[in-house]
Amino acid sequence: MEPLSENEIRASFVNCSKGEARRLGLPRGLAELPWQNLDFLGWRDQGAPDRAYLVAPYAGEPVGVTLRVPTIRRSLTKTNVCSLCITAHAGSGVALLAARRAGAAGREGNTVGTYICADLACSLYVRGLKKSTLITRPDESVPLELQIDRTVGNLDAFLARVLGDTAL
Repeated sequence: MEPLSENEIRASFVNCSKGEARRLGLPRGLAELPWQNLDFLGWRDQGAPDRAYLVAPYAGEPVGVTLRVPTIRRSLTKTNVCSLCITAHAGSGVALLAARRAGAAGREGNTVGTYICADLACSLYVRGLKKSTLITRPDESVPLELQIDRTVGNLDAFLARVLGDTAL
């Protein structure tokens, strides 16, 4: 992923008002992020633990979505799998993140959700740069490039649902 400025990140949001995008808390140390290893930028709001944000390239442009983390408690004894990167996590390592749909559908209250790594570090898990606690990521016979492509494809499908894009 190409590095993004604070203004580019704020301008990318499609499912909130410009005022909300101006006020949202950005991750610290944008310049120090490992951009070359990121397929998307994702972070949890430190001031509001029920909020998360994701910005990803989509159709050649950065697209940002605000996400809500429902207060559903996951079992600490079960293993859960991220729908994007297919990484298994113990307990609460995967969260159901819900995004308000873009445009009129979102203003009517429509949302879409998916299970994603709770820390939004899918790109790092796929590349082996971060390890899931208590669970080891299974070795796949699929080359790393195809695992990354699969993650990006799964993310694109989620973003298409948020945008109401029927082309995908």
